[in-house]
Amino acid sequence: MQPFGGFWLRFVAYVIDSIILNVAMSALGSVLGLGMMMPMGFGTEWGGYVMGASLIGYVSVSFIGTWLYFALLECSSLQGTLGKKALGMVVTDLDGNRIGFGRATGRYFAKILSALILLIGYFMIGWTRRKQGLHDMLAGTLVYKAGATAATTTSASVFE
Repeated sequence: MQPFGGFWLRFVAYVIDSIILNVAMSALGSVLGLGMMMPMGFGTEWGGYVMGASLIGYVSVSFIGTWLYFALLECSSLQGTLGKKALGMVVTDLDGNRIGFGRATGRYFAKILSALILLIGYFMIGWTRRKQGLHDMLAGTLVYKAGATAATTTSASVFE
């Protein structure tokens, strides 16, 4: 049995996380009035500015909220997002230890690079020995299935 979380398992976890984040960000945006067309600004010379500021605010809150969701949960005692936990996965360093906030933040922003290169950084999860995406390699992380430990694998270099 492969101890690592593979591509499809991680994809489903991401879908779960996306649903959670979309609901949370929509609720937050509604409460704060961000990203919505604010009626008080329409029909005035300020209408475009109000909508632009609202959009910038919503995008900013969504970006920061998503980053904090991934980084804080992956460095917490849960060692993974709610989607990963629902599917029995944990994020660790190469030795099987819990990662810190800095590494979790680096992993999150490295996902942008994984996406920018035509998602190849994500598809790498399907064909690398330790099921690492480019973002995992850059951050020095592994994603294990439930019950698997670092003792079941070696912590050899990613580039060997």
